[in-house]
Parts: sequence; structure tokens; C-alpha cells
Amino acid sequence: MWLTRTRSFVSSPTPSRPLMPELYKSRVLELNASDDRGINVVRTKIKDFAAVAVRSGQHGGDYPCPPYKIIILDEADSMTEDAQNALRRTMETYSKVTRFFFLCNYISRIIEPLASRCAKFRFKPLSEEIVSSRILHICNEEGLSLDAEALSTLSSISQGDLRRAITYLQGAARLFGSTISSKDLLSVSGVIPQEFLGALYAACKSGDFDLANKEVNNVIAEGYPVSQMLVQLFELVVEADDVSDEQKARICKSLAAADKCLVDGADEYLQLLDVASNTMRALCNMPQEFSYES
Repeated sequence: MWLTRTRSFVSSPTPSRPLMPELYKSRVLELNASDDRGINVVRTKIKDFAAVAVRSGQHGGDYPCPPYKIIILDEADSMTEDAQNALRRTMETYSKVTRFFFLCNYISRIIEPLASRCAKFRFKPLSEEIVSSRILHICNEEGLSLDAEALSTLSSISQGDLRRAITYLQGAARLFGSTISSKDLLSVSGVIPQEFLGALYAACKSGDFDLANKEVNNVIAEGYPVSQMLVQLFELVVEADDVSDEQKARICKSLAAADKCLVDGADEYLQLLDVASNTMRALCNMPQEFSYES
């Protein structure tokens, strides 16, 4: 069985009720695969636990106990390839007495032979209504004041991640007190204000390179992370109705290249300037590459 933060795999049905409390430790093994991720862990902890047979038909009041054990591997995408390959045989050999849950963030880092043995489930981001409802409950319990605009901003910048939303709320409460505004939330989240994003995009649409360079310098001078600017610029371009699909493709290609360069340690100013120039060429229908005459 496989679960992920974005997807999960299930090899068999799970009980509709919880295990008997006294049997939990003997029936469930939880490992953080980012720490216990080597092949030795598979050969010792996991294999030894999976190999132990269990008695079926154990019942205790309202706790029906299934005839198998459960192994949960969190951050399974951090496991080495050798460890994942070693799991293949273990899963097949002890499938009658053991079920596996793999939780991961990146499905592409799980080897295909292991993925094919599992049923996959994707967990979508929470809706704005659910996030807002929970945040309001927390505010009521903690004595915080959050207006409608701030609540909408928090739901937007958290992108359906309730844990992230609570972290932003906690940070804002510690810095600004019990009354929290939309501006306070933006400052603790690291999201670039719309005025900087809009100014850079408008400069690119104008076709004036000097103006675009000025806006790039403003972003760098304010200390905003360029990686965050790329994310917000991507969202702005994708949602723009006055930009053709070809223009969007050209801009997104430059965003992807710049993001890879930033991960590799490139200079933020140069990468943002490159994105701005490529965006300008796309929006103004200029040639994709400049030609130089000798």
C-alpha cells in the first residue's frame, strides 16, 4: 500500500475501525525514510517486522483486528534506489501478513517496479472554504482578530496547505500582535507585493529594456527572493487572457531555465534580468534570439 502527500498507493483495503490500542505497537511500524533510508534498514527492521506472522480473528469490543500488519514509510522518495529495489521482494514475499504505505512528495523518485505494485492516490490542496473555516476556529480559540481581507489573503498565499497557513498566522501573531492585517501576512510569508510584480510585468509589456532593468533592480534592492518572483510571474502569465499560447510557452520556457540556474547557484539579478528580457521579447513579438551582424 502506498500513500503520498500528492498521491497514495493501496495494495489492499484497510480496516474501517482502528486497531486495538494494545496491539498498535506490534502491528504498526512507522519509519521516516529520509533518516532510515538505506538498504540495511530494509534488510533488518522492515524485513524482520514484515516476516512475523499474526493471529487472525482477534476482537476486543469495538476493535476488530485485521489479519495483517502495517509498515508506514514517510518521505519514501528519499530512500536510495538500492533500498527501494530491496523492498520489491519483501513486499511480494510477505504480502499475506503485511501491508505497506509509502508517503512521498515526488512520485517520480519512486522506482517504477515499486510503483507498479501499489495503488496510487493523489491528495489535492484544501479548498479555500476549508482553510478559512479552520483558520477562523484557531483565531477564536487564540483570541486573534482577522478581517475578511486578511483571511482571503492567507487562504491565497497558503495555496491550500493548511499547515503553511497556520505557520504564517503564528508568525504574524508573534510579530504584530492579536490584530493581523493582510499586509502583516504578506510580510511574514515572503510573497512579493503585487505592486512590484505588476511593475515588472508592465515594463516587459512596454518593450523598454531600461525600464525593465530598473524594475529588476528594485526587486533585488528590496531583498525579495527571485525564485518567489518566478512563481508569481508564472501564475500571472498563465492566467493572462491577452497573452497567446505561443507567448506563454516562450515565457514559461525562460522561467524554467532560470529556476534551474537558481537551484544551481546562479546570480539572482542576472537570472531575473534574463527572464525579464525573454518575457519582453515574447510579449512584444520580438525574435526569440537576437541576431548580431558582423
